[in-house]
Amino acid sequence: MTLLRDRELAAAFDRAAVGYDRLVAVNPGYHAHLRRSARRLGPRQVPGGGRPRLLDLGCGTGASTAALLAAHPGARITAVDASAGMLARAAAKRWPPGVAFVHAPAEHLERAGVTGPFDGVLAAYLFRNVTDPDGLLTAVRRLLAPGGRLAVHEYTLSGRPLHRAVWTAVCRGLVCPAGALTGDRLLYRHLWHSVAGFDTAAAFADRMARAGFRGVRAGTMPGWQRGIVHTLVGTAP
Repeated sequence: MTLLRDRELAAAFDRAAVGYDRLVAVNPGYHAHLRRSARRLGPRQVPGGGRPRLLDLGCGTGASTAALLAAHPGARITAVDASAGMLARAAAKRWPPGVAFVHAPAEHLERAGVTGPFDGVLAAYLFRNVTDPDGLLTAVRRLLAPGGRLAVHEYTLSGRPLHRAVWTAVCRGLVCPAGALTGDRLLYRHLWHSVAGFDTAAAFADRMARAGFRGVRAGTMPGWQRGIVHTLVGTAP
């Protein structure tokens, strides 16, 4: 299958935005897992005890933004997404002062006025959807303050045949039929195949290390997503 890319993918997310929150709500643990990754981010202590400045990269309809706020109350958050439709859904929700939303592809943050340094970056379900993950990792590292952390929350299979088989069964039995019912068949087929063709958790950890992140570690999620969804955390030098 040819995967959706760039503008084509953003347009697919635009179309799916209306029903996206309802669809992910039936995914057991979806919001709890995002909160777990946000806690694992554990940004560095800000000098003088100030409010941490966090970047939510690929915020979608705001679930990852809410997870960051739950884990880091009072943080200043810049939430970015390439899909205008998803971003509009996120921005329409109620947020405390200090949360700002920016429409921009992750690869072109500076053009949209998004500059560092950030104390932490959370990127949820993003890296397998960009054309140059290595280039984006390098760009994110440069946006981080020294000692700042990146947490990547992503479908990265463990490499074990069991976990690949579970992912395939879930996509065939639930994800793709749900996408067909909502009219978003191509997007959810993209989800299936983009995960199957992406890095394993260990391979992405190596990718982060090559991009200059230190102390990279991976942690998986409980439930049916064990060995399928991971948080990968690394620290900028």
